[in-house]
Amino acid sequence: MIDWSAFVVVALVALFSAAALVSLYSLGLRLLTVEDRTPVRTAAGYACFVVCALGVLYGIYLIIPGFHR
Repeated sequence: MIDWSAFVVVALVALFSAAALVSLYSLGLRLLTVEDRTPVRTAAGYACFVVCALGVLYGIYLIIPGFHR
């Protein structure tokens, strides 16, 4: 039997996470491709990429059960 409430929670978390990672990546690209690039914008762009990479690594950690037994 399917636990529909758990299914909806997983679907919403997956949707939100995907949207957040795509938004962070696009914001990082935007900050690095503007004409008037300052050191603060460059650092913020790279910070967006780092947070995005950490989110992807955390997702991989959650998917592979051998990492968190």
